[in-house]
Amino acid sequence: MHKVPKGVTLVVGLGVSGRAICRHLARLGVPFMVADTRSAPPGVEEFQSAHPQVALYCGPLEALDMSEAEEIVVSPGIDLRTPGLAELRHRRRTANDEPLVVGEIALFVRACRAPIAAITGSNAKSTVTTLLGEMAREAGRRVAVGGNLGTPALDLLASELDAELYVLELSSFQLDTTPWLGAHSAAFLNLSEDHLDRHGGMAEYRAAKLAIFRGAHHGVVNAEDPQTWPAAPLPHLDYFTTAIPQGDAWGIAHHAGRDWLMHGEERLMPADEVRLAGRHNQANALAALAMGHRLGLPMAAMCRVLRRFEGLPHRGEVVADVAGVRWINDSKGTNVGATLAALAGIGPTLAGRLVLLAGGVGKGADFRPLAAPLARYGREAVLFGCDAQRLAQALEGQVATTVVADLEAALARASQIAQPGDCVLLSPACASLDQFANYQARGDAFCRWVSRHIKGREGQ
Repeated sequence: MHKVPKGVTLVVGLGVSGRAICRHLARLGVPFMVADTRSAPPGVEEFQSAHPQVALYCGPLEALDMSEAEEIVVSPGIDLRTPGLAELRHRRRTANDEPLVVGEIALFVRACRAPIAAITGSNAKSTVTTLLGEMAREAGRRVAVGGNLGTPALDLLASELDAELYVLELSSFQLDTTPWLGAHSAAFLNLSEDHLDRHGGMAEYRAAKLAIFRGAHHGVVNAEDPQTWPAAPLPHLDYFTTAIPQGDAWGIAHHAGRDWLMHGEERLMPADEVRLAGRHNQANALAALAMGHRLGLPMAAMCRVLRRFEGLPHRGEVVADVAGVRWINDSKGTNVGATLAALAGIGPTLAGRLVLLAGGVGKGADFRPLAAPLARYGREAVLFGCDAQRLAQALEGQVATTVVADLEAALARASQIAQPGDCVLLSPACASLDQFANYQARGDAFCRWVSRHIKGREGQ
């Protein structure tokens, strides 16, 4: 049996985060070795070139004796129930009684010397993270943005930028291995079914997300989703809602013929001036404003960002508006909750109806909640991929459905049936891995098709 030498830190997983962990440990001079369950993990040549003296074990973890490891640092992509790791998950280190098994964010917290703003949720966390980072920059702050989005958190620490604020998007996988975060401001945006194959159930998934509030000075939660509320009191807690705000909450109210973003009774800016489309994005704006306010960012600077920020690729991205039909790429809608948010945010704004393109790998999710908003706003659901039939069954009798082989066929069908005032929305409610390498590749395919077949009609 292979063995981790005594006093050596073991890094499990050689993905993007795993390699960032290795770089961090190397900078600190901490002795470490690496294990990966794959026989030939991608990036192994890059790793060996950067760390030629570091031992690498490839194979099942149960064949690796980890009993004398100083610490085990697990990449987010590694399931903590993996044989060989599961038995050690709840073990403590004898030296300081801290958990033996931790993740990259635990290392980040130890080394970080500036306030942390952290965002999690089943959906929209990338948008809110990016918005808050842009707001901080607009206010003149030296801010570093990353985590589950963009640059790995540990690599942010190696930047030449002397950051005075770190804004991190954190997934449930990252939070599951973070015993203490201590964020200056932490937001839990929403909760819907996702990653149940990894967490085992909604209770476990929610518990992982709630770890974002451990040691937090300030929390931001969704007034319309009590599942986001912390189990224990926080020093300061703000609520956001798309309804009229109660008390000091952040919300939306009607005044003089327009809807306004509000903080309590204070009008901040007209809601229709938020560049991001849809009510769900106005909720995202309110969450970012609540965090920024606590971080001391000027309201004027934050509102300037909201007036110009166009959003992220594959997240409610308007690709074309031709002959009265809008084409939106929301390929990042990889679960039911994300697609529900898109339907509820875009549907009420249309003069026409929604043509939804959905399907892929459903991860065991219940698709039935999509039926009611599609009955209200939908013209047709065009379904593709391995779970298309399951989707069709869930929507039966509520909206017209057509099952096709793939995204290209779905787009062709949508172009035939869309009418002026309609929106063709790619928001699949599913992962992409049955037909694409990732959601980005799926969104790129949507954009290419629309550019080739739809944009050429402009001006005709």
